[in-house]
Amino acid sequence: MADDPVVAVQPGIPIAQRPVVRPVVANEEPDGTPCPSCGASNRPGRKFCRRCATPLNPGEREEPLPWWRTRWPFDRRVRAGSGRLLRGSLIALLIAGLLVAGFLLVPAGRYVVEDVRDKLGGTGEISPTDVSASAAAPGHAAELAVDGVTNTYWGAPKTGAALTAAFEKPFRLVGVTVHTGVSTKAEAFRQGARPTQADLRIRTKDGKIHEKAWTLTDKPGEQTVRTGISDVVSIEFIVREAAGQESGRPIALGEIEYFKRT
Repeated sequence: MADDPVVAVQPGIPIAQRPVVRPVVANEEPDGTPCPSCGASNRPGRKFCRRCATPLNPGEREEPLPWWRTRWPFDRRVRAGSGRLLRGSLIALLIAGLLVAGFLLVPAGRYVVEDVRDKLGGTGEISPTDVSASAAAPGHAAELAVDGVTNTYWGAPKTGAALTAAFEKPFRLVGVTVHTGVSTKAEAFRQGARPTQADLRIRTKDGKIHEKAWTLTDKPGEQTVRTGISDVVSIEFIVREAAGQESGRPIALGEIEYFKRT
């Protein structure tokens, strides 16, 4: 009998073993922590249930911080997004309080506040209610220094003469502007005497006098000095030095203007 021929055969299909389910004994860990979800016992120290993986000891929610703990300098643990409106209000109140304290209690602080207001606020010209001079050359009275034009002038006969302007109500003086000489034209400017050094004596309503030395440029055109003095009631312009006094020429002050804070 002939041998059967050898032919290819398909491999057999493996049969997986069926898993064996281990039953859970109810009292396997009688001394463990019961699960809050399924009730299964768990060994002490476990963080999750051995049956359903529920956290066994969920962390307690932290109590909200008191509002003052969220403010500088106590804000070591500030809650994100909390108290923004309150924080802004407190900061605004703090700044306002510092400004008021500086204005009322510290003279330097008051000066800084007023100076800032001068720079940020507007200015306007204020006219005196009365103008007088200690001396005046003929035809060049004190009123001609405040008539609004520069082709007329107050003529001081000599150095030491003073022009005084008085005001009806106290005001904040921010600056004084003058036009010296007999004309604003350069060729005529040199033909008259003009002040080159002057003093301002500014009196306030409390009787205090503020003095300011003013060096004037010897050329035509307006010249301004900043002051920043409150409660001003009168201003005195005193001629100290002058140029071009040959042949007894009067010292010409073409125009003087006073500016207040508005």
